[in-house]
Amino acid sequence: MLTFVGLGLWDERSITVEGRDALRDADRVFAEFYTSRLMGTTVEAVEAYHGVDVEVRDRTGVERDPDPVLDAAEAGDAVFLTAGDTMISTTHVDLRLRAAERGVETRVIHGTTAEAAAASLTGLQNYRFGKATTLPFPYAHGADGVPGSVLDTVADNRERGLHTLVYLDIKQERGEYMTADVAANLLAEDLPDALAVAVCRAGSPDPLVRADRLAALADRAFGDPLHLLVLPGDLHLLEAEALSELAGAPADAVEERTV
Repeated sequence: MLTFVGLGLWDERSITVEGRDALRDADRVFAEFYTSRLMGTTVEAVEAYHGVDVEVRDRTGVERDPDPVLDAAEAGDAVFLTAGDTMISTTHVDLRLRAAERGVETRVIHGTTAEAAAASLTGLQNYRFGKATTLPFPYAHGADGVPGSVLDTVADNRERGLHTLVYLDIKQERGEYMTADVAANLLAEDLPDALAVAVCRAGSPDPLVRADRLAALADRAFGDPLHLLVLPGDLHLLEAEALSELAGAPADAVEERTV
């Protein structure tokens, strides 16, 4: 059996009860933290809290050399951990399909995601979000500024009145995590007056949510990662009130988006 378990958003306690039970019952436990990570804990703390040994795999060890994980799942009960949910954004469908090809039974135990947290913390309605996008560090895509695909996604969503969730680049191997002010500064080159919402440390005891125009967010400091941005589309009256009251959005910027 290969069980995919989402750890949630913050620390070793963010896992669901079902996920915790599967983790403690496993013969072997694997994890990857290159797509995201739990900023409120360490691998050692996860091991100590749950009483397990965690074998951390890098990207190559998951995508190109999955045999140790699959062999363990054939021989007994193996758990594969990621931050968030293992099949949302940090998707590992390929690994699940490889297991199925071997005749290994699989299941998924879901964890809370950044996407769900963004809607919950901002007060924006989850069904009014369009396609999400990821903003990379300029050096990572080999050019200055923002890739055209990111701007196209924002424009397409706005044309339909939908909000855009912007994931911010993570380079785990370099210890680099794009912050909301850096992201706002990049996007402000093309969209300086656009309303945006910084969502910081979702799932932690002290999440921060601030809304303003991109040019203004670029001049703020938002503290420790992980961060993401939301660029609202058309705002329902309740959403507009939420951004004003919960995120401190300036009245004129909110009024421009309210329908």
